[in-house]
Order: sequence, then structure tokens, then C-alpha cells
Amino acid sequence: MPRQGTQLRVGTSGWLYPAWRGTFYPRGLAHRRELEYLSRQVNSLEINGSFYSLQRPERYRGWFEQTPDDFVFSVKGGRFITHMKQLRGVEAALANFFASGVLALGHKLGPVLWQLPPRLRFDPERLSGFFAILPRSTAEAAELARHHDDKLTFEPYLHTGGDRPIRHALEVRHPSFATPDCVRLLREHDIALVVADTAGTWPYLEEVTSDFVYVRLHGDQELYASGYTDAALRNWTARIAAWNAGESPVTTRTVAEPASRRPRDVFVYFDNDMKVKAPGDAITLARFLGLRDAAPDAG
Repeated sequence: MPRQGTQLRVGTSGWLYPAWRGTFYPRGLAHRRELEYLSRQVNSLEINGSFYSLQRPERYRGWFEQTPDDFVFSVKGGRFITHMKQLRGVEAALANFFASGVLALGHKLGPVLWQLPPRLRFDPERLSGFFAILPRSTAEAAELARHHDDKLTFEPYLHTGGDRPIRHALEVRHPSFATPDCVRLLREHDIALVVADTAGTWPYLEEVTSDFVYVRLHGDQELYASGYTDAALRNWTARIAAWNAGESPVTTRTVAEPASRRPRDVFVYFDNDMKVKAPGDAITLARFLGLRDAAPDAG
């Protein structure tokens, strides 16, 4: 169970996968009910369709309405910002992203994930400029969204329903980020460095750089495909519990001094979806963590 006053959130990256139908999702389950079905077995999901294109307010509102009241969505930032513009000159693109309906998630809006392409090296100036324009509250996001351009082809969604914090996580894929300077920069800007298990494809760090930890599990032995054994999930359970308790362990995957000790929220998403491993792994990890509300009978 999470430490008092903190959250432990476990789920999958996305939920609309044809291969899951008839394997994880029961045969005959309507596609429109897949989110409803999965959200009764995990307590969070990562929206990844927003990475490929701007979604629409009615979609975000529909996702809000199909999930339990205490559910949380993380939202993946657009690749136009991270991969095409590579974080530079992105003010209008950021405005479009936050105007597209992200705020329609209301109190279910969790962290925003920014995934960098493998070719993008550590560049403190580029990163600092991007971090400086990120909205840190729903009120700031709504104000930014007012500056959208004509690439937004529908009515912007500017309602906040109350001002709430917005947190950001950065997933890096170039080895040049494995430096104490990077860790210090992320801590200075309160950005979580994603702990990304990529089956050895890319190097990853386990640095604590914010008041929450964001974990993406892409596959234990094979990227996007292999599942996690119970032993591997027990190891992740121990790490997650340590971060949640406020620890910042020094390991072979850390390069900087430990972060200050304080309990932290932890968000964990399985992205090993190709062979239908993600949902089962997420449900098992939630059980190991004692998240009883995350694994009821989905019936």
C-alpha cells in the first residue's frame, strides 16, 4: 500500500490493441467498453494516442466518463513537439496540445510524459528553454491554450474546473543524458526523469529528480514483447516501495547524489504490449504492491 498522502499508480501504456481482443479482453466485448473493462483492474493508464496526433475534447471527456472517479490518466506529449521540432520553437504546438482537450480529464489528469527521440543529445540550453514554457498548473495550461494557432481545427477546450498542479516527466534515450549535470538540471526544474526498462536497448537511469517517480516498463528481455516473471516484478515492487517511502538508492544506474528524502508518488506503466503481456503484468504488480482497488474482479 502507498505511504500516507502519496499515490501508487499502475497501468499500461494505451489500451486499444487488436491483439488483446479475445486474449485479455473477453471475446465479444465491445471495443468501446475496453477502457471500462481495463480501468476496473488497474488504477491508471497512459494515453499514448496523444503522441501521434492531437486528440479532441470529446475523446478526453469520454475517457473521463468511462473510468472510476479515483482513476488517473498520464498523457503522452505530442511527437511534433519532441521528435519533429525537438523542443525548440514549440510555443504554438504546446498551446495546441493543451487546447486539444487534455484539461477535459479534470481531476483525473496525471503527469504529462515527454519522450525524446534516441538521436537527441543532452543539451542544457535546449532543455531549460522547453522546461521554462511548460505549464505547471491547469490554470497556466488554459492560459497557454488560448494562444493556439490554426492547426487546431476544432473548438479549444479551456475549462479547468478548478486549478490543479500539472507535473511533467522526461524520457530520454541518448547516453549523453547519463551525467550529474542532467540530474541537477531536472531537479532544478522539478521534472521527473523516467525510469525506462528497455531490455538493454537504451541505457537508463534510476535517478529521483522530482516529487514523483515515473516508470515505463518496455520489456524485460525483448523490447515491447517480453513479459516479466514474478521474480522480476518482485524486484520492481521493492524499488517502487523504496521510492514511495522517500528513498533514493545509490546503484549502478545512478550518477548523482541522492535526492532529498521524502515520500513520493510513483506511476508505473507497462509498454510490453506486442504479445499481450502488459495488462497481466500490470495487474500482477498492482497485487504485489497491495493495491487492492487496482485488481478487483473485472467480471
